[in-house]
Order: sequence, then structure tokens, then C-alpha cells
Amino acid sequence: MTVTVRSLGVALGGRQVLKGVSLDVPAGSWTAIIGPNGAGKSTLLRAVLGLVASHGDIAVAGADLRTFKPRQRARLVAYAPQSPNLPVGMTVFDYTLLGRSPYIPHLGRESARDRTITEEVLDRLDLTDFADRPLDHLSGGERQRVVLARALAQQTSVLLLDEPTTALDIGHQQQVMELVDQLRLSDELTVVTTIHDLTLAGQYADDLVLISAGRVAAAGPPERVLTRDTIEEHFDARVHVTPGPGGRPILSLERP
Repeated sequence: MTVTVRSLGVALGGRQVLKGVSLDVPAGSWTAIIGPNGAGKSTLLRAVLGLVASHGDIAVAGADLRTFKPRQRARLVAYAPQSPNLPVGMTVFDYTLLGRSPYIPHLGRESARDRTITEEVLDRLDLTDFADRPLDHLSGGERQRVVLARALAQQTSVLLLDEPTTALDIGHQQQVMELVDQLRLSDELTVVTTIHDLTLAGQYADDLVLISAGRVAAAGPPERVLTRDTIEEHFDARVHVTPGPGGRPILSLERP
């Protein structure tokens, strides 16, 4: 499903965080939202989800998300936050099962189908052996996979991931990004991520949207967005940009 944002504005605590942000995410593609700290990247995802008040237009497959109730919206868009609340003592299976909440009637219980879908998701993410393990007994990489599992259990066509590689070592970063890409292709998901690592963004995303000072400063294919001049202007960093596999840019710091 396509995701379309037009003239999005968000004010938090009296400060205008996003100002007239527009973007188009084609169905089945991966768009990475990049930008310096405090630029409004996470706020953009939260606005799409209706978690913060905003003005402008937000649509999925042409449908105005503002007309949907939270449970209806959760059947269209799944979200994996940067710092999720992982209840101490809850098992991996029960946490993943929470992804089925939009389909469980109020005051009702999960169905056999809900449990089967949860089992299938855990199997796909190689988490079956962890099903009975408490969340607080997992490593950082395992927790990231479990958070992703909960989002996948919602069975939506749009997946929003806020900094999915935060606090992971380089090996686990690559594993998470590869997993997201495989799931996107196999399930025809539309993926939108925020991400700090510009090289990772450039290697995996189809398109990048650079948010700076609450506005879209650049958008398009990685090789067009990740230029030396753009990085210096918006990140105050000097870098070398070299073409990697497929012409995708690889960044390295330039020493003074």
C-alpha cells in the first residue's frame, strides 16, 4: 500500500517540530527517514500513527487515516518503536501475541487463529525456541527481533520502524536490516524507517527523505541525497562518499 503525506505540521510543547512535510512512499518500497538529532524523524512516524496531534493529510492506499479509529488504523499500519515498553516477566510468545490485539474483540480472548499466526511469525524470525523465555532474559538483538515479531503479527501492509538498529553491534544491525528487507520482499510490505546510520540507510532503502529543522531538505534515491555537500550542511560533518555495490553510497568520516 502507498503512504502519502501532504503538508504535515506538528507542534509539541508550543514548538513547531514539523513544518509542511510531504512525502510519497510507493507500495512495496522502503523509504528511510534521515536527519540530525531533533529534526522530527520519530515525530513524523508518530503523526502517521495518530499518536500526536497534527495537521495536513496522511493517507494509506488513498484512504485518509484520520477517518479511521485506532483499531482500524492498527490493521493497516504496524509500528515498532525505538524504545518499546517490554513488560518484565512477559514471555516472547505473549508479547508477540499482543500484535493480534486489533483483531481481538473488547473483553474477548485471542482465538486459535491468533495463536497460530503468532507461532508462524516466531518461526519465521527464528524465535520459536525463545517463545517461553521472559523478555528481560533476551539480548539486544533478540529483543529487536521480538519487537519486529509483534509488529508482523498485526499482518498489516505498512510497517513503520523507529531506529530498528539502535544500540546493536554491527553484526546485529546487518541482520536486522537484512531481515526487514527479506520480509518486505516476501510479504510485499511498504516499509518506512527512521535511522541514524546513513550508510545503512543508503545500502538498504529505495529512497531517502532528509528532515532538517522540521522540513524536507532533500528526497530521492540514496545517491542523490547522500552527497558530501548535503551531509556537511545538515549534519555539520565532513565525509567521503564513495559508490558501493550497485552504486549505493558509502560514507566515511573525513579527518581534519
